[in-house]
Amino acid sequence: MCVAGLGISGVAAAETLLRLGARVSVVDGSDAAELATRAAALAALGATVRLGPAATAAPPAGATLVVTSPGWRPQAPLLRSAAAAGIPVWGEVELAWRLRPAAAAGHAAPWLALTGTNGKTTTVRMLTAILTAAGRRAVAVGNVGTPLLAAVLADPPYDVLAVELSSFQLHWSASLRPFAAAVLNLADDHLDWHGSVAAYQEAKAKIWAGSQTVAIGNADDPPTAQALTAAPGRQVSFTLAEPGPGQLGVVAGRLVDRAFGPDAAAADQTGVDQTGVDLAAAADVRPAGPPNIANALAAAALARAYGVLADAVRAGLRGFTPDPHRNALVAVVDQVSYVDDSKATNPHAAAASLAAYPSVVWVAGGLGKGLSFDELVLAARERLRAAVLMGSCRAEIRDALTRHAPAIPVVEVARTDTGAMGDVVRQAARLAQPGDTVLLAPAAASMDMFANYAARGDAFAAAVNTVSGSAR
Repeated sequence: MCVAGLGISGVAAAETLLRLGARVSVVDGSDAAELATRAAALAALGATVRLGPAATAAPPAGATLVVTSPGWRPQAPLLRSAAAAGIPVWGEVELAWRLRPAAAAGHAAPWLALTGTNGKTTTVRMLTAILTAAGRRAVAVGNVGTPLLAAVLADPPYDVLAVELSSFQLHWSASLRPFAAAVLNLADDHLDWHGSVAAYQEAKAKIWAGSQTVAIGNADDPPTAQALTAAPGRQVSFTLAEPGPGQLGVVAGRLVDRAFGPDAAAADQTGVDQTGVDLAAAADVRPAGPPNIANALAAAALARAYGVLADAVRAGLRGFTPDPHRNALVAVVDQVSYVDDSKATNPHAAAASLAAYPSVVWVAGGLGKGLSFDELVLAARERLRAAVLMGSCRAEIRDALTRHAPAIPVVEVARTDTGAMGDVVRQAARLAQPGDTVLLAPAAASMDMFANYAARGDAFAAAVNTVSGSAR
């Protein structure tokens, strides 16, 4: 067997296959020094490891399976060569799914899976909190948290897995059939990897491929709602409006289930659910704001599909602690709130973030992904007090603001070193008025200036704390 890539998922796949007695070759197109330690460790376990561009031209002789890391594009020479030779190509997720019968004590934990352009990690963490509150041994896995292969084969076994899946992972998952699966939203992203919007959305919809899978989708997101109609299993949706039969939604500030409640069977026959089940207050959801209420409804729907009671949904949401850099309040200085949403790395995520605040000094920019900012500015312009732009795509955002919000003051910070964030925050503080929110919602990736979105958020918080100290 051939494992393509020496990243986290590649190492996990190779180690698992070696423990199961397979003959494993590991290849990676890089021969960087930092890979040497991983390569040596796998070689000590019995793997054959080849590094450098020549190693990834084609699968090793005799390979009967390729397990690819999610970052490898389908156009990669090794993967194209494998397909031409009729060699199956799986991702780590597909491998984990196939290995479930080998789980400890013969217990194959059901998967509650979710995907979407934005909100995946927050939702899978909410789901894990709900499952834990229900007394289940659960863990967040997949694109976040514990490696999926380790969770599938854990001893003692987990009761249930909360599985976050990216479009890359789903592309390479042919036989995946979760117990229940949710799509949070669909917006243009990763088109350079998938090649088209249609291919990206097709990969996402693979999460619903099983007729036995409870298919859950966002009724308020038109692409998701349309895709849900083609799901072969039971279809359930969630909405921020009052729910109809077969939906979860919001009534008078409460999250309500009209899909999995005690009268759900009657509703399936009559089309009318007279009761609904009260799950939680919208005020129980953190971070606050409509996007995260939608995420909470998705998490609740997955848990309810699995049989979790309403009290556990409520307790899980109340006890949930958001991950850093997701609408995190950093400080309030002179009646101005400073919020770090560095995880908003595309326009769709930034739009959701901006919608949560009435008056915003927007801190944006970074490494663009070839995506348009026009719809984002159109949706947010009534909320914008001003904008402070940084990073390599700042001119693209400025041009969108000029076209659609020409009255909004715009300041560009041209520095490209990490210290630029101090200038950015000082400019934002100068533009902000009492009651405003200075919001870091970049709508772009971070790698032009920072190691990752977390480093960008940390730099923002440090700069805010400096401004805060100066103000005091």
